[in-house]
Amino acid sequence: MITHPEKVLFPGDERGPAITKGELASYYEAIAPLLLPHIRRRPVTMERYPAGINRKGFIQKDVSKGFPAWLERVEVPKKDGTVHHVIVTDTRSLLWVANQNCITPHVWTSRAPRLYHPDLCVFDLDPSREEPDVLRVAALALRDFLDELGLPSWVKTSGSKGFHIVVPLDGKARTGEVARFANAVGTLLVQRNPEDLTQEFSKADRGGRILVDTGRNGYGATFAAAYAVRAKPGAPVSAPCTWEEIERGAAGPRTFTLKTMAARAADKGDLWIELHRRKRSLRRPMERLQKMLARGQ
Repeated sequence: MITHPEKVLFPGDERGPAITKGELASYYEAIAPLLLPHIRRRPVTMERYPAGINRKGFIQKDVSKGFPAWLERVEVPKKDGTVHHVIVTDTRSLLWVANQNCITPHVWTSRAPRLYHPDLCVFDLDPSREEPDVLRVAALALRDFLDELGLPSWVKTSGSKGFHIVVPLDGKARTGEVARFANAVGTLLVQRNPEDLTQEFSKADRGGRILVDTGRNGYGATFAAAYAVRAKPGAPVSAPCTWEEIERGAAGPRTFTLKTMAARAADKGDLWIELHRRKRSLRRPMERLQKMLARGQ
C-alpha cells in the first residue's frame, strides 16, 4: 500500500503538471518487468525526497529500523561496522522503496552475495556544460574504444546531464581490478581527446570539459538504476537506449520521462535485455589495455 499517494513530489512547471507520489509508484509498478532484472539483488541506496524535489532530500543506505519482516536486506561491511542495504527482489519490494519517497534507487555494480565481484563496469560521462554534439561524440568514442578492447557496451541516459555506458562482466574480476581497468580506459580516452575530455573530478579544474567518471566502479559506489526516475524537474528517467539513437541525436540525457516511458516501453521493450547474456572476461581486454598504455596510445 502506498501511503499519501496524493503528495506532490514534482511540482508542476512548463514541462507539465505536478507528479504525485502515487504516480511515481504507479510508474515503478508498470516498469517493474523491465527494471527488476537489472536491479535484482544489488544493494540499494535510496535517494529520498519526503517533501518533494524542491526541498532538500537525503541519501539513505542503512535500513535497520522500520522495515517489514519480509523485506530482504544485505549486511555490508564498512569501516566502523556494517550497513544493511535494501535488496529489491520483486515488485513488492520495489514499491516499498518507492513508498519511502525514494525517487531514485542507486545500485551497486555487483549483486549479493558476490559483492566483491562486479558483473558490470560503468562509465559516467558528466559534461560541464550543455553541448549535445560534443557529448554524443564522446559517448561514441568510448563505445568504439571498448570495442577495440573486445568489449560490447550498452548505453542509457543518465536522466541528469550525461550518459552511462555499461559493460557486462563475467564476475570473475574483483572490485579493485574492475576499478583499475575502468580508470585506465578513462586515462587513454582522455589522452585521445584532451580538449573535450578530462578525469579531473573538481568542476573548477575541468575547464568546461566532460568528466569521464570511472568512480562508479569502486567498492560501495553506486549509479542510478536502469529505468530509475531522477529527482529533476519533469521527472526524467535514466532510460536504456540504442547506440543508433545516440548516433542520430535522438536520445539526450533527459529525453525520456516518467510520463513518456510507458509508450516507449510498449514500443521498444527492454533495450538492455541482451546485456547479461553477453558477459565478458576482463583478462584479455586488460592485457590489450596495458600494451596500449605502454605505447602511450
